[in-house]
Amino acid sequence: MSILQAIRIALFYLLLGTSSLLWCSLSFFIAPFLPFKARYRFINVYWCRCALWLSKVFLGIRYEVKGAENVPDRPCVIQSNHQSTWETFFLSAYFQPLSQVLKRELLYVPFFGWAMAMLRPIAIDRDNPKAALKHVAAKGDELLKDNVWVLIFPEGTRVPYGTMGKFSRGGSALAVNASLPVLPVAHNAGKFWPKTGWGKKQGVITVVIGQPMYAEGSGPRAIAELNDRVQAWNEQAQRDMGSLPPAPVANGEATV
Repeated sequence: MSILQAIRIALFYLLLGTSSLLWCSLSFFIAPFLPFKARYRFINVYWCRCALWLSKVFLGIRYEVKGAENVPDRPCVIQSNHQSTWETFFLSAYFQPLSQVLKRELLYVPFFGWAMAMLRPIAIDRDNPKAALKHVAAKGDELLKDNVWVLIFPEGTRVPYGTMGKFSRGGSALAVNASLPVLPVAHNAGKFWPKTGWGKKQGVITVVIGQPMYAEGSGPRAIAELNDRVQAWNEQAQRDMGSLPPAPVANGEATV
C-alpha cells in the first residue's frame, strides 16, 4: 500500500466516524418527531449515501448495478452474500425503508445505537439461536406486512472474497410464510473492501439483482428448495463476475 493510499484511507475513516457521530447525534433529537419512512430517510439513507460518496472520493470505490428492473413494487425479503461493510451501506440506501438483523448489543452504543433503534431493526441475541430465529420470524413478518424491506445475510457473517458460506433457511422461511418472494442480490464488494483490515482497493463494485424467486408450495420442503435455488443463483452470479473459481469439471464439462 502506498503512503498516499494510506492517507486517503485514514481520511476516509476520520470523516466517516465524524459524520456518523454528528449525524446520529442530530438524528436523536430530530428523527423521533418524523413518521417512520421520513425518519428512515433522515437517519439511514442520507448517511449511507454520504458513506458511499466518501468511499468514492477517498477510496476510489465506485459501483454499478445490474438488474435494477427486477426490483418488485412491493417490499419483500432480500437475500445477499456478505463480504464487507460496503454492501450494508449500499443496500440500506438503495432499498427504503429497510430493516435488517443485527446484534442486540449494538442498540446500546450511545447515539449510534439509539439512532438505529428508531429504524425498527430486528435485534437478536446471538447467544440464544433458537430465540433469535423465532424473533426474526415474528418481527420480520410484522415488518413485511408494513411494507418494509427485510434484508437477510444468509451466510450469517462476512466471508472472505473468493469464498461462499452456506445459506441458512431463515430468510427463505420468512418469505414463504409471508407468501412473498426472495429478491436475490450478489456482489463482489470484498474484492475492494476486504472483510478484515483497513486496506481498500480502487475499483468498481458490481451489484447484481436477480429476478424475484417464489417458493413452489409451502412447508419445510418448499423452504429448503427455495433456499437451494437462492444459493445456487448467488453462487453462479459470483462465478459470472469472477468472484468464485470456475465450477468443478466433470466428464469434460463444467458443472454448475
